[in-house]
Amino acid sequence: MINRTLFENTETAFRLKSDSELERAYFLFKMISSQPLVRIGTAATNFALKANLPVEGLIRSTVFDHFCGGVNEDDCLSVIDDLYTQGVCSVLDYSVEGKAIENQFDNALEKILKIINFCDEKEAMPIVVFKPSGFGRFYLFQKKSEGKIFTEDEQAEWDRIVNRFDKVCKLAQEKDVEVLIDGEESWMQDAADDLVEEMMFRYNKKVPVVYNTLQLYRWDRLDYLKALHKRAIANGFKIGMKIVRGAYMEKERERALEKGYASPICKSKKETDDNFNNALNYIIQNLNDISVFIGTHNELSCYLAMELMETHQISKKDNNVWFGQLYGMSDHISFNLAAEGYNVAKYMPFGPVKDVMPYLIRRAEENTSVAGQTSRELSLLKSEKKRRNL
Repeated sequence: MINRTLFENTETAFRLKSDSELERAYFLFKMISSQPLVRIGTAATNFALKANLPVEGLIRSTVFDHFCGGVNEDDCLSVIDDLYTQGVCSVLDYSVEGKAIENQFDNALEKILKIINFCDEKEAMPIVVFKPSGFGRFYLFQKKSEGKIFTEDEQAEWDRIVNRFDKVCKLAQEKDVEVLIDGEESWMQDAADDLVEEMMFRYNKKVPVVYNTLQLYRWDRLDYLKALHKRAIANGFKIGMKIVRGAYMEKERERALEKGYASPICKSKKETDDNFNNALNYIIQNLNDISVFIGTHNELSCYLAMELMETHQISKKDNNVWFGQLYGMSDHISFNLAAEGYNVAKYMPFGPVKDVMPYLIRRAEENTSVAGQTSRELSLLKSEKKRRNL
């Protein structure tokens, strides 16, 4: 039987946090719970960084250290080791966003290759992640998704993108490291999907090395998964799939309205939840063909996954099922699942403070818009403070 109060255990959830770190987390989520404060803080931070004011130390000691592992891989090591003492693995996520020229894409490639070699030496790091647009211009993914013909120069540029994907997936297979490839906006995703499927065909013959991402706030994604499953069986490869609800909802709806096409986003939160849970159910029933990384902060979906694993007699340590949450969030899920023996990994963003700020600002804005998430974090932190008599 599944313990339905598992995620209430704050002692296990916050075991790694000192009293001062617990107080800092409570302060940060209190701030994030206020939309006006997030707006003011975002504007002030952007201004301070652009004006080269000496604020990096303040950012580093507050929001950065809570949500990020460090400024580089080595800086993250102590955090990775601490998490692993509690059975929680780490997925290093180089969270530098918005780069758009060739040498920056090559730098991102070198960074990911370095992380894979880094993972090879660390049992605590079995997985690596990157975004498609980290390896090539968003415009090219969009143009290809729209079925438009590339110019000669664009084709050469696209070939370089394919080559970057291939280098990462090839090395990952050699080093026995799994690669999660993030999902992005719907108007570029078809090209990304096709490219990731090509990598699965090359490198997922025996076991899944390459994982695509299903953003299940899109109503068409379960049908895509089922069609991919048929192609995988026909062509003799395994599927790796990270499932998430999604991260670009407002942008998706606004663009659909502006361009006059049907929104790809589910009409309600309930439809999104149902879509996510149906995809999870489908994957667990087809675990011989599909491996899953369950990227969610939703407690009910985690309980459902545990129940499905029990029903289908899937071992908690089966490498075909992983749970994942973001570093700095939902510790009550991550650490309690790990304590029960499940495979759990934290997405750990890292990078120079200034370069990672767009990611951190997006994180704060997302938390503000999902009121239930922030209030849940606050209530758990409050319970733990009370338990510690703080």
